[in-house]
Amino acid sequence: MTDGFIKVAAGTPKIRVADVSYNRDSILALIKKAGGKGVKILTLPELCLSGYTCADLFEQDVLLSGAEEGLAQILSATADTDMLFALGLPVRSGGKLYDCAAVCCSGELLALVPKTSLRDCGGLSETRWFTASDCTGKMMSFAGRETYFGRDVLFNCSDLPELCVGVEICEDIWAAVPPSSALALAGATLILNLSASGETAGRADYRRELVKNQSARLVCGYVFADAGDGESTTDTVFCGHDLIAENGGLLAESRFDTGLVISELDISRLIFERRRIAFCRSSDNSGIVRKSFNLQKSETELTREINPLPFIPQDSEKRAERCGEVLRIAALGLKKRLEHTHTEKLVLGVSGGLDSTLAMLISTRALDMLGLERENLIAVTMPCFGTTPRTRGNAEKLTSLLGAQLKTVEISAAVRQHFADIGHDENDRNVVYENSQARERTQVLMDIANGCGALVVGTGDMSELALGWATYNGDHMSMYGVNSGIPKTLVRHLVAYCADTAESGELKAVLTDVLETPVSPELLPAFEDDISQRTEELVGPYELHDFFLYYFVRWGFRPKKVLRLAEYAFAGVYGRETILKWLRIFISRFFSQQFKRSCLPDGPKVGTLSLSPRGDWHMPSDAVCRLWLEELGGL
Repeated sequence: MTDGFIKVAAGTPKIRVADVSYNRDSILALIKKAGGKGVKILTLPELCLSGYTCADLFEQDVLLSGAEEGLAQILSATADTDMLFALGLPVRSGGKLYDCAAVCCSGELLALVPKTSLRDCGGLSETRWFTASDCTGKMMSFAGRETYFGRDVLFNCSDLPELCVGVEICEDIWAAVPPSSALALAGATLILNLSASGETAGRADYRRELVKNQSARLVCGYVFADAGDGESTTDTVFCGHDLIAENGGLLAESRFDTGLVISELDISRLIFERRRIAFCRSSDNSGIVRKSFNLQKSETELTREINPLPFIPQDSEKRAERCGEVLRIAALGLKKRLEHTHTEKLVLGVSGGLDSTLAMLISTRALDMLGLERENLIAVTMPCFGTTPRTRGNAEKLTSLLGAQLKTVEISAAVRQHFADIGHDENDRNVVYENSQARERTQVLMDIANGCGALVVGTGDMSELALGWATYNGDHMSMYGVNSGIPKTLVRHLVAYCADTAESGELKAVLTDVLETPVSPELLPAFEDDISQRTEELVGPYELHDFFLYYFVRWGFRPKKVLRLAEYAFAGVYGRETILKWLRIFISRFFSQQFKRSCLPDGPKVGTLSLSPRGDWHMPSDAVCRLWLEELGGL
């Protein structure tokens, strides 16, 4: 339960229709198994204690009394079980019969939640036996306990206040306004659904999307437990389609099987997202009954998948689709800027590195969209002290293959003159030595653009902006930054995508070589024509920094939690001390370099995150990072 994680499970026990004793033992075995795996919240299927397919046997007192006694025995047997679980059974009340979820914890029957939406179509006639719940709740005696009976009840965890559980039953999620919607508005962060959903071809896809979409709409966790093996197959087959979803994402799934499907929900992540989007909680909760339950605090072992490259889809087809989409969005942004300024030409500094290569690929797409010649892109290479034949050659080849116009401006003499003007010793290769080159290049690009009525396209990416890895008023500045919303790890995949879909073998070869070139600003002299200044040796691996960026900014995670997730995601790649070292550097640089982001040129947002001061990220330039570093201080 630390860091906001809670281990949850959906379980499908093997049952026998109307055999309560058998079903009781099967349920208890599943509860014990779940407890052994650290599960704190367990959802079991609709009417699993009796069987969903009992039909007119639901009118028999023997079955109903047996189910009530079976629940009493389960409660007694789980008095020492540190888990909240919900199971389905028929419940008599006021001369009517209800399809209910019994919500239990540590031997207590917290509440009985009746089903709201009964199914009366497709061969099922639930209204033949059951009554739909109304809005009136009450106290009643059941299974030897006094308990609450009603649908408008929430279960609050005293040990993890953000964990608030609501319950609905099967068909409820198919309703026009599911009970879970009202429960989420009242504060529920986790919805349990006890289901008995008959299987037909194609229905699994519909059910899966429904659960995912409801979890996204409500910004909640959703655990769906389905009836399976043992239900009657007289007319319908039940396949035990168990699902665990979180805010639109599917964490775990099982089908055509009995047993457990387990994952961890990140409750703190859900709370952050609700706060970020101003999730509309109901101001009138007068009709909501709240029941408290306790769970022992413990470290939640992580088993859910944590993508070490959170900006990159892991599925190859989705990754290719994403890359094509990002390129189009960025190109459309530049296209609009050209149209608005009545400009037909672009100026771009090309180095043969990843960022300028991507900017050139985006720029040519924008010109294509406008029906303009690619020669309207003036690609300027500006060799100086650290330029290598490899990078310069790739810049020149790429320009030629894309049909842009190449212009070469040697800046060594101009930079040396500048050193003389300000009295700087060229042998002192400090920040003046490096930044003078970057600012000279920006001046050249701006002046060329002024001379031909063009826009200067910026090449800096979002990861560089996060770290402040740009020369202020040098490569930091442009007239439109097409890469500003693209993190470095995605830049690499976008260039790889362009290589895979290249129109010629020559273009693919150049792009492949760019991908294999170390990331470098090339501001220090080369050693035997090889790059001597490698960015990731200085500021750290970009795959780590992009991971930090995603979880620190997008999800607001505390440094300790970011560290924990990074250790989990990069296990076997980076050790704890390495991750901790670069995390401290990331936090320090992220705070100290905000002033560069505060005056950032315009550029398109292409994903879920942007550092634009006009968009996603508003931060004072003089904010202090002490609290964040202090949390890591003792580690």
